Amino acid sequence: MSEILDESHPEGPYDSLSQPPMPKLSNTELSRFIDFIEQFEQETEHSLSMSHGYREMRMMIHLMRNHLAGRLTTPTSLADASGLSYGTAKRGIESIIKRGLILSRPRTKSGKTVSLHPSPRMIAEWEAYANRIKGLLGPLFGVNPASETGRRIFLDAAEMARVISPPAVLSARLELKGGLRGLIHADPTFMAMHNLKQQLESIFGLDIHNSARSIDELLEEIIHNAGRIKSRYDLVACDLPWFGELASKGILQPLDHFIRRDAYDLSDFHPVAIQSTRYAGRQYGIPLQTTPELLCYRKDILEQAQLEPPKTTEELIKAARRLHDPAKGRYGIAWNAARGTPLGHTFSFLMAKFGQPIINLRRCEGSYDFQQAVGEELRPMFQSDAAYRACEYMLDILKFSPPNILHMAWYERAQSYASGEACMAYCYTLLAPLIEFDRQSPAWGNTGYLPHPIGNHGRIITPIGGYALAIPANLSEERTENVWTALRHLTSASMSKLYILNGSLVTPRFSVSRDPEVSALSPLIEIVDDMARKDILQVWPRPPVPGITEVISIAGHEIFEVLDGRRSIKKALSMAQDRADRVMRDRGYY
Repeated sequence: MSEILDESHPEGPYDSLSQPPMPKLSNTELSRFIDFIEQFEQETEHSLSMSHGYREMRMMIHLMRNHLAGRLTTPTSLADASGLSYGTAKRGIESIIKRGLILSRPRTKSGKTVSLHPSPRMIAEWEAYANRIKGLLGPLFGVNPASETGRRIFLDAAEMARVISPPAVLSARLELKGGLRGLIHADPTFMAMHNLKQQLESIFGLDIHNSARSIDELLEEIIHNAGRIKSRYDLVACDLPWFGELASKGILQPLDHFIRRDAYDLSDFHPVAIQSTRYAGRQYGIPLQTTPELLCYRKDILEQAQLEPPKTTEELIKAARRLHDPAKGRYGIAWNAARGTPLGHTFSFLMAKFGQPIINLRRCEGSYDFQQAVGEELRPMFQSDAAYRACEYMLDILKFSPPNILHMAWYERAQSYASGEACMAYCYTLLAPLIEFDRQSPAWGNTGYLPHPIGNHGRIITPIGGYALAIPANLSEERTENVWTALRHLTSASMSKLYILNGSLVTPRFSVSRDPEVSALSPLIEIVDDMARKDILQVWPRPPVPGITEVISIAGHEIFEVLDGRRSIKKALSMAQDRADRVMRDRGYY
């Protein structure tokens, strides 16, 4: 006892005597707490389907905690967690299973060993229970739900209706020898999937093996894989503009049969994402993400310079010139200027600013028709006025760009902006976590987002990119059914929300954007959702038609010579037109 009381022993054993006395509760506080405990028990009995003969609360907590963490629960581990004897716990588990609250799923073909998972009903009950208890806690601690603080804590009924539940496990594990094999892109959404690997494996009941590639390497591997007798991958991630080419070459499997059979509803997806994954009237992919390219700008810096956010190309050049200050390590704008595909994307988007697709698509009401493009409609348009103006514009903003601009691609331009080096940047929302989630970034909380500033003959649009999951045409038939099940779940609303809560900021689904937990993460969510609803998001600047990847690559190589000062605009565009015409003719596209 003397050791406990001796103040010369600050690291001695813990004892309440060494702590300051707890303040007494007032009668009012104690009365509130007693009311809370009574209501807490009532809500627990009302919300959860529990039998009081067993310690079911302990078992349910253990099961839900493991589900959310992606950890395996077995009958033995659940019995241990209950604190009951094994026989009593076993009877309790069987009772919960019979009431439809626990799914018992075989871990092997023999069915001798099983894993236990909360059913969708149990998950729904615990969500409702958590929200009802949250409603009790506010008054207990003196928080008015109608106050600003309360509104951040409590959701109203309309908001609650929009909350998407966490994904439940499949009632039967997927039977895929060797596990689910994916070929994916190395970006934040797929990194979120990687971080969730354990949880996804629990949901599907199998191992998941993903191979990540950069954008150009990903396309090369998809094409290389198509040459194998049997596909090495169950699912492949395809950039939206690839679908025309990959589908026309028979590399991807059409999904229409599965969609019709399962009455799979595509109406929740952004229309441009669904349109991008169709070819010749057939559906070849299910969108996993849509990522618009927006203009990011520092609101604080523009305000200090008394500049309005630029909405035209002329205004952007003026703003970039005013903000450019190399002596202070500050530059006007960052963008994709690296040779090849990055610059090719920039060029095709800038042509769209001036009102012309990179190929001769037929104009339709408010847009261009890429779904029915054939013959002369596939002819590259490097000799157009829009192509020339796009090059002039790049030369103008080149003067106000970081010194390494000719080596800058997707990540580098986003990092340049996020670090405070660039005051503006063209940036895919895919990389917005560098801005929106990093509190150390000078751009955090100071960033505005706009559609692409327009040039002459252009209109307000936001070019869209993103990825969809597809099934290789040469996947062995015995795997296809289970792979379709995996594809459907990986692109579901509940999964899309899960990716966002784990580091992504893009979704192709309207319902996910409207989820209050998602929209609260960043103003960017609502901005993109609003653009999708107003048809500002457009895919025709980089249309999913046969040959488009080669046309864009040609643009990125030939026009790089203009930026590097080794070729005139006229000469570079002429050479690009000749090369692209040969490629498209050789492929028989026109």
